Amino acid sequence: MDDALRLLDQFWLIWLFSIFVAIVVWAMWPRNKEKFERYGRIPFEGDDRHGE
Repeated sequence: MDDALRLLDQFWLIWLFSIFVAIVVWAMWPRNKEKFERYGRIPFEGDDRHGE
């Protein structure tokens, strides 16, 4: 039973680390750069009040 739990712990560690790496690679992919830059400008668009 202890061996099964240890194997399951290792599996989840590898699985979650793989998901993390996939998300980072997707976020840094050059094709996504323009999209993320556009999303980053959203808070500054359309607000004409300037601090009111």
